Amino acid sequence: MTHDEQHKTHRAGWLRAAVMGANDGIVSTASLIIGVAAANATQDNILLAGLAGLVAGAMSMAAGEFVSVSSQSDTEKADLALETKALAENYEAEQHELAEIYESRGLDSALASLVAEKLMEHDALGAHARDEIGISEVVNAQPVVAALSSAATFVVGAALPLLVAWLVPAALIIEFVAVFSLVFLALLGGLAASAGGARIVTGVMRVTFWGALAMVLTALVGRLFDVIV
Repeated sequence: MTHDEQHKTHRAGWLRAAVMGANDGIVSTASLIIGVAAANATQDNILLAGLAGLVAGAMSMAAGEFVSVSSQSDTEKADLALETKALAENYEAEQHELAEIYESRGLDSALASLVAEKLMEHDALGAHARDEIGISEVVNAQPVVAALSSAATFVVGAALPLLVAWLVPAALIIEFVAVFSLVFLALLGGLAASAGGARIVTGVMRVTFWGALAMVLTALVGRLFDVIV
């Protein structure tokens, strides 16, 4: 009898960045298009604003993800360097510390000490990285992967409402972009929830609510400044 479990945690790094990029691409570009359209802009100006938003947004997402995840990676490296030094200078104390961690999780003192000893014989730094610091190969920071995932999916997400604005008459841009963007967001929420092993309905409702709110607020700003662009 086999026992096979398909866990999703290994997807956390790139999935978070990809979902954030696609979601931001749809919401920010759709909101920008609706806001400019609500201010009585021409279709050419609406498309120009949307295209500029796509390029700027993609670069912003890539830079933001790279910087933020690099900061996380720097912190992890600093902690690992500190732990390497501690292992070199106080190996027995570090083994006792690891044993205390296992004991706090339910092992008796003798077994906790034995487990700590064996794991440190196999990979001392790896054991402390996992169980003391909380760093593992599955969820460690990957700045380049996060930046590329976020930027690429932002472009895809932003291109969808931009394409709608290009295809429909200028008088219908607000309605069509709003409706189709909500459909795109619902699909994104469902796909992200499915990939992450979460409830699809929850994922759909979460992204559509915030997307709709952003578009409504931006449209109100456009109406408030009811000017010809």
